[in-house]
Amino acid sequence: MHPWLLAARTGIFAEGRFLGRILDEWIVDSQEFIRTRLPHLMVIAVIAVLLIWLLRLVTSHMTKLAKWHSTGAGHIAQVKTLAGVIRTTGLAVIFLITGLQFLDALGLNLAPLLASAGIAGIAIGLAAQNIVKDMLNGVLILIEDQFDVGDTVRMAGVTGTVEAMTLRKTSVRDADGTLYVIPNSQITTVANMSIGYSVATVNVNVDFSANPDEVIKLLKNIAMEVRNSEQFRDVFIADPQVLGVDAVKGSEVFYPVVFKTLATKQYDGVREFRRRVRLALEANNMLPGDPNRVFNSITGETTSGNRQPGEEAAPQHDPTLLKPQESNPFTGE
Repeated sequence: MHPWLLAARTGIFAEGRFLGRILDEWIVDSQEFIRTRLPHLMVIAVIAVLLIWLLRLVTSHMTKLAKWHSTGAGHIAQVKTLAGVIRTTGLAVIFLITGLQFLDALGLNLAPLLASAGIAGIAIGLAAQNIVKDMLNGVLILIEDQFDVGDTVRMAGVTGTVEAMTLRKTSVRDADGTLYVIPNSQITTVANMSIGYSVATVNVNVDFSANPDEVIKLLKNIAMEVRNSEQFRDVFIADPQVLGVDAVKGSEVFYPVVFKTLATKQYDGVREFRRRVRLALEANNMLPGDPNRVFNSITGETTSGNRQPGEEAAPQHDPTLLKPQESNPFTGE
């Protein structure tokens, strides 16, 4: 036996004495721990390291695939966010299970700890249930790829462009520059206007005196000129369609024209079409529709029914706001 061990076994640590018996029990417990529990802990540590390595490999591969196959930076940001959530959640679960296994191997009673953790989890869940809903809905939005950063969407009563999105909230900026921060739990229905294509319908209003066949022919020519122009040639994905006479209201005749363009690219083409229609109506001596103009089918003349400058329009009453007439059913008063 080593000299210092022999020295330790003398005096108060001698065999048979109180501290000597305690030392003997410690030695036996150490041998039992090294023989049975230490290999178990080493296996747990190796498995935890392998799981962490596999988790990081999967999340990094997700990010690489997003960079290779993605069409925009918004989708890459979504995948990175989702990968970060998976990595963080996975690491937390691995460390929690590994820590519990180590504590159990050291002989600690885990029942009070687990009971306390369960009570704390219930309290936190009740206090932060909206946050939990936000994060769960955020995960579903990312997994289902409902929208990306930069898409034009309509959700939660707001229409605008998605500027940023996290697991808890989505930031949308509307046309006048206002930034809306929407919790993900309030996003129930999403209208994504940046996917596929957009359809715009322009109702051209022409006076009743104009020949419908000539108007339809004129609108078709104008629409095709816009569609084949160098500026909008790559914007339209189909030829515009003039649907004919859609409605006649007094001296107004409505001719709907349908444009099918790339997603969110219809506005400039529609504006150019309206500009050319304004010039073409004047060049062909056609009047635009006017609800105050009266057309005489006998003489073929139109009479303007516009009000005088000082005359005010009669207020329009909403029939749903009219109060019921209160009268005595016996006297009629």
